[in-house]
Amino acid sequence: MLTEHDEKTYPPFMVNKALSFYRDTVMFANEMNKYPNLDKKLQYQFLLNIVRASKRPYSKWHKKAKNSDLDAVKEYYGYTDAKANEALKILSDDQIILIKKELHKDD
Repeated sequence: MLTEHDEKTYPPFMVNKALSFYRDTVMFANEMNKYPNLDKKLQYQFLLNIVRASKRPYSKWHKKAKNSDLDAVKEYYGYTDAKANEALKILSDDQIILIKKELHKDD
């Protein structure tokens, strides 16, 4: 049974994200994502009663790949991600190499 403390600390986003990695539960997670304002207790009860218990393999959470060129441009010019991406479109490879050399001058 879900206690009041459990209900307050239940993270629907994280549960739905974790369930979205598996073929048999992705549709249920998507259904819950359609109703983000639904009471946490109702979301919990829905998933508890609809998802079958089974051994699921551990799946890694996908993370964004680091882009060293993007990081260098952001640091050098003080840009945000969006602005740095725009700058990368017009900067040449030689200019990016020069920026990286300038940033690591004191190494």
